[in-house]
Order: sequence, then C-alpha cells, then structure tokens
Amino acid sequence: MKRRFLNVFMAPVVIWSALLLTAGCGGRVPRLTEEETDLVMSSVGLMRVLLVTSSEDSLVLRTPCVDLAEEDLQSEVYDRLARRIVATVTDSTQDGVGLAAPQVGLSRRVVAVMRYDKPGYPFEVYPNIHIEYFSDQKQTGPEGCLSIPDIAGDVERSQQVVIRYTDPGTLSEVRDTVDGYTAVIFQHEVDHLEGILFTDRMIAPAGSPDSER
Repeated sequence: MKRRFLNVFMAPVVIWSALLLTAGCGGRVPRLTEEETDLVMSSVGLMRVLLVTSSEDSLVLRTPCVDLAEEDLQSEVYDRLARRIVATVTDSTQDGVGLAAPQVGLSRRVVAVMRYDKPGYPFEVYPNIHIEYFSDQKQTGPEGCLSIPDIAGDVERSQQVVIRYTDPGTLSEVRDTVDGYTAVIFQHEVDHLEGILFTDRMIAPAGSPDSER
C-alpha cells in the first residue's frame, strides 16, 4: 500500500503452481519449495515488486496464499524474507506503508506493515496472518498500491480489526486489536493474500466528485 494517502486518510516470475497443488491437502502446510527458497535466498537486496501490468505477475497477484510451515518460520529463509520485504517497502522509490509476500512473488501469508499506532511508526512483519474480526463501524479513504501504478481510489474499510499471526520465535499464536489507519493497512495487505486488489473494492477513483468526503 502506498504512503502518499496517509494525510488524507488519517490518511522474475514466481513459482506458485506447486502451492496450488499442495495447499489444503490433508491440512498440512506445505514446506517452501526449492524455487521459493531460491527466490528469497538469491540476494540480500531489494525484491522486485510485481505489477498488474504484467499478465504473468497478475496471475501471481490473484493467487490465494498459504501459511508458512513451522520449520520454515524458524529458518534462515524466513529471516531473510522478512528483512528483504521491509527493505523493499521502505526503499525511497516505493513510498509504501505495507507490502505483502505475493507482491514480491511468494504466495505465502506474510505481510509487512507500518505501525502508525506505535511510537516511531516501525515496520513489522507478520507471518501466517489472518483477520479474525472486522468491526461494523467503517471508514472510507483513498488507497493506492505498489503493484498498481498510477491508480488511486476510495475504499471502505472496517475501523477496527483483530489480527492473528504466528510468532516465529515461539511458534505461538498472537492476537492484536488494531484501529484507524493502521487497520486499513492490515486490511489492504491481507486482501493481497486472498488474491484481492484494492481496485476490487474501490468505490470511486481518487479526485472524482464521488470521492469527496
């Protein structure tokens, strides 16, 4: 999700076919494939952000994601993935406040989110994340996306959500209640994990008469 709407609101092709074949079979979370591992470990630098303007990238962006296995959460691969996702979204060319793993080609339930509700606005990484609760109270504001250049529009989101994720150190489940703009970022990024883009939920393009609040 792009940073530039904060003030208003507040404000290589990846391997995915193996996941489709194994995810959900018998309930066991599939281990990272060799191709996924190579994608993460091939560099220590920034990762390429997939774009909807590429048909191959779009296929990945529309693919629902699966969790990471416990063994992978406590591996060097996950540690590097977390570092590289944060490095990518915080790069000066991106201007982002959140990034999901499928946006860098990995169909796994991992997101990086800028916590505007914490001192210093830290970026934090959340593996195996799900949203368990959406409040009935709504908020509407403009959104953009690093994977969808030059498009922005108003989206209605819940004012509060409860997230659930796995602590990679202890492998325990953690829940957190999040409000306001940070809740919007979480909803935007978790949508990516379901193959949903903000344009699917867009009420009106930014700047149009219907988008005035």
